[in-house]
Amino acid sequence: MSETFTALVLDQSDDNFSAELCALTDADLPEGDVTVAVEYSTLNYKDGMIVKGNIGRLVRNFPHVPGIDFAGTVEHSDSDAFKPGDKVVLTGWRVGEMYWGGLSQKARVKADWLVPLPDGLSPSQAMAVGTAGFTSMLCVDALEAHGLTPDSGEVLVTGGAGGVGSVAIAIHANLGYTVVASTGRRSEGEYLRSLGASEIIDRADLAEAEARPLERERWAGCVDTVGGKTLSTVLAQMKYGGSVAACGLAGGNTLETTVLPFLLRGVNILGIDSVMQPAENRARIWRRIATELPLDKLDAMTTVAPLADVTELAGTILKGQVRGRTVIDVNA
Repeated sequence: MSETFTALVLDQSDDNFSAELCALTDADLPEGDVTVAVEYSTLNYKDGMIVKGNIGRLVRNFPHVPGIDFAGTVEHSDSDAFKPGDKVVLTGWRVGEMYWGGLSQKARVKADWLVPLPDGLSPSQAMAVGTAGFTSMLCVDALEAHGLTPDSGEVLVTGGAGGVGSVAIAIHANLGYTVVASTGRRSEGEYLRSLGASEIIDRADLAEAEARPLERERWAGCVDTVGGKTLSTVLAQMKYGGSVAACGLAGGNTLETTVLPFLLRGVNILGIDSVMQPAENRARIWRRIATELPLDKLDAMTTVAPLADVTELAGTILKGQVRGRTVIDVNA
């Protein structure tokens, strides 16, 4: 009899949706070059959407194993790029959406989707980073590529208490930037300051401000996880030549603005996609994460939970009630 492993399996038939822990075998795994014994996964907003009823129809084929991130050890490989025993990490490539994901004790994927676990990071720390932290470093990298330096001025991080925001604050502060965090959860002020934020502003100051094409110049750079009205306001407040790394839409996907920030102040919107990043850039960004993200701050923003808690936690993250990063120990 084949050895079994546990996975969170979603199923949908007509209007009936289920999410249950199930025993599977290797024969159930999809095609792929590399089989990984998963040690840790993580919980992202997109995971919450999928687990809590497939919101947005991100998954089209059932049954399905969710989880857009995982880290673990190569168990079997048909690729020269990896061998049994190698530590690897995966984010993106539509794993957990189009393809079976990492909320499971085993996964099988294409070798090209895997990145060797960087020196200095454990599998659990890599999942504390996950897609959220990977996106944060992509934002930092893009802003710096467009001229941002610690001497440029203040950097705003919207949605500061969330996963992307928390890591973005910690990285920017560690690199010497003056970071301002916006949040709708004023009770998180002490937490945000512990990550390196020098000032906390209420998200209402951005999301509910009177719409004006241009406002007083303040921000040299911005990591925006919110979009919508917040992004419109931020654009009007950017300093000349400043850039916004736009990576989220928690506040909506509609952007109402004018061309004035772009024409009169040379402001840039930098679209950040973490899903389809080329392999070489993935490896480079992960190396930056391993050396430029303070691991003590990463550990402080991280909560670890068992696989059995994912369904409940998925609802919590959709309500915006998760602080920092949630790592899933699939073997707990």
